[in-house]
Amino acid sequence: MSDLPSGLRVALVHDWLTGMRGGEKVLESVCRIAGDADLLTLVHVPGTVSTTIASRHIRTSFVQHLPGAGRWYRQYLPLFPVAVEMFDLDDVDLVISTSHCAAKSVVPTGRAVHVCYCHSPMRYAWDQFEAYFGRERVGPVRHALARPVLAWLARWDRATAGRVDRYLANSEHVAGRIARYYNRRASVLYPPVDTEFFTPGSGGPEPYFLVVSALVPYKRIDVAMAAAARLGVALKIVGTGPDRARLEAAAGPDVEFLGALDAAELRTMYRHATALVLPAEEDFGIAPVESLACGRPVIAFGRGGACESVKDGETGVLVGQATAEAFADAMAHVQRRRYDPAALRATTAPFTVQHFEDGFRAAVASALTSGREC
Repeated sequence: MSDLPSGLRVALVHDWLTGMRGGEKVLESVCRIAGDADLLTLVHVPGTVSTTIASRHIRTSFVQHLPGAGRWYRQYLPLFPVAVEMFDLDDVDLVISTSHCAAKSVVPTGRAVHVCYCHSPMRYAWDQFEAYFGRERVGPVRHALARPVLAWLARWDRATAGRVDRYLANSEHVAGRIARYYNRRASVLYPPVDTEFFTPGSGGPEPYFLVVSALVPYKRIDVAMAAAARLGVALKIVGTGPDRARLEAAAGPDVEFLGALDAAELRTMYRHATALVLPAEEDFGIAPVESLACGRPVIAFGRGGACESVKDGETGVLVGQATAEAFADAMAHVQRRRYDPAALRATTAPFTVQHFEDGFRAAVASALTSGREC
């Protein structure tokens, strides 16, 4: 049953459905609010998302039918603008997009209200080009070819920002990026974290540090690996992604790649880790909140969204530099300290599923009543 007004025709738009990451956890909550609305997405890989999402009527773009799209969809990035603009929304009164790439740029009719939950403006087209397409990472030829393409995508991303009536940002950090790149105001609504499931366990921490992340370049997982090697401690890495082969080739004997884990396995890993390690500048970061909910501290780079969930010196350490030396020092500091699991968990109250869903309902109702917000 929908929480929206009766008779309202709604469409959901999400960049792609290829796994259950932070964006898909947000989408799950939005699905519970949006009733039986169709879900439009560039690419859908069956079996990779929850039944809450997969049970909708899912409409994909032409990218779905291109060779190897399920695995290599990122290679079709230059086609995303055309693909997302081809979605037919003529019979829709409300568009809800959850976007970190192209979803926010769908073309609704003039009468439709468009609410976008923005995880971030397109990272690789704005301030993280070098992390994804740096010369040392992709080679000089791909680097040179990618630069004009991503510059064009940045212009398109900015030019289509006006297609949204209301922006919701997942952190103050992202709200700032929306203001800087789109010249639009965004209200902050932290993403939902299942703090009823992620809870402290029995027993103390075990001698390993934990990374929970998509294996992509900007996550800087190699910094965590180098820090663990410098300190001589075990590091366990949960997650999948295109950077896995490169990271495995560089890993030492004390680094273990666990791949994708189910929720119960992940909870166990959190509960027994010495600490979660987050070397990247995150848009928000759901993993730190899950770790805190399980009563374990967080060591995070002291920029970006992690600064909104981790309290330096209280619930973990915010590291001033994204270097192996700085992270190794922070990891050693955490090893020497005892943390109260209940106190860590108490800091996660602003990040619950209920808080998110109540806030999202209120934001959509306001948009339907008051219209566009500049």
